[in-house]
Amino acid sequence: MNSSKTYRIVLRKEPEGTYTAIVPALPGCITWGENIEHAMEMAKEAIIGYIEVLQEEGEPVPDDNETLEYSLQLSA
Repeated sequence: MNSSKTYRIVLRKEPEGTYTAIVPALPGCITWGENIEHAMEMAKEAIIGYIEVLQEEGEPVPDDNETLEYSLQLSA
């Protein structure tokens, strides 16, 4: 990666105890880990690989610098 980019990673704890890591700025960039630390390591590797493919294809590389995040609580 040539320039510094920031990416938000959403971690979701799965019923079996592992963690799914999702990178919203990079559609389809999803991985998992045995624990939070492992999931974050795997997410970093996934992001690097994703960006390498974008660069090889001549596609723009997005980041999360301008992303706003909100949460909504709804009654079910």
